[in-house]
Amino acid sequence: MQKEIFEQPTAIADTLEGRLAHGELHLTSLRPELLDSLARTRQIHVIACGTSYHAGLVMKYHFEENGIPTSVEYASEYLYRPIAVPADTLLITLSQSGETADTLAALEKGKQDGRYLDNLAICNVPESALTRAAAHTILTRAGREIGVASTKAFVTQLAVLHLVNAIIAELQGRAYSRERLAAFDRLPRELHDILALEPAIAQAAKTLEHRHGCLYLGRGENYPLAAEGALKLKELAYIHAEAHPAGELKHGPLALVDEHMPVIALIKHDALAEKVISNLEVVQARGGRLILFADDRVALEGFPGAQIIRLGQLDDLTAAIASIIPLQLFAYHVALLKGTDVDQPRNLAKSVTVE
Repeated sequence: MQKEIFEQPTAIADTLEGRLAHGELHLTSLRPELLDSLARTRQIHVIACGTSYHAGLVMKYHFEENGIPTSVEYASEYLYRPIAVPADTLLITLSQSGETADTLAALEKGKQDGRYLDNLAICNVPESALTRAAAHTILTRAGREIGVASTKAFVTQLAVLHLVNAIIAELQGRAYSRERLAAFDRLPRELHDILALEPAIAQAAKTLEHRHGCLYLGRGENYPLAAEGALKLKELAYIHAEAHPAGELKHGPLALVDEHMPVIALIKHDALAEKVISNLEVVQARGGRLILFADDRVALEGFPGAQIIRLGQLDDLTAAIASIIPLQLFAYHVALLKGTDVDQPRNLAKSVTVE
């Protein structure tokens, strides 16, 4: 797993090669029929399972910032209820393997429904069942991912979804500036800088060595990242981990906080940072053990007892891709301390091919 975590800068560069460079989109990398559908898209449904579902949730914030209402649903839930499909809705399915049974069944349901504008699969495996079934496919180019706990597939799914979002914006007259898209040119280098934080992250992981539960907090796109971080800890270290929007603390989760409860939080440099800090002050007042992953520009002087991992000055557009890597490393090092199998966790399989 560690090897695959460290392959993520290359995976991102490979995924964007020929599609986006120097702040310019290369639309010729996609089929004209898909470009026509993206130009007409007015709403998006994202269907996925597990880690891929969290990628969809992150991108919901970005699609809707771009004016495209977006719903994200577990394939296993989508399958068994009536679905409202407004006009000009694009169906996007996400899967690392392209063999996930529920996702394949969800795509088939969407195709049979007949009301979708079009469907697009984002997948890591060419010639998989999903790529064969979908009308259009964009491959993530993450390379072979062997570890059961997905890492580089997640970040490359985010990269492709950002690409789709930027293309929709351009085709519909809301084009991103070259300066904004140039953040992706800088991203591989920024990921190398994040990976260099591994010794500090390994040190912070010791807080959970003898713990049996913890909370993850975030606001905005950092909430689904918190959910992905919690999933990684469950998968790898077998520790019960819950993720919550930081603003929901007082609606129940705060009852769990005492001096024995580690609380992990992501803090982005944005308009929500002060609200997250206010939430964390409540945790601190109740003795919670804080581990904070934060942008350099966020002021955290009020948390002298917290373990703070500084992530650099992250770009708003690419912050989610950079911010998940410390949580992957954190879960990995907790698992090493626990002595669990980080590549083949118990009871789990790489591809879930049955319901």
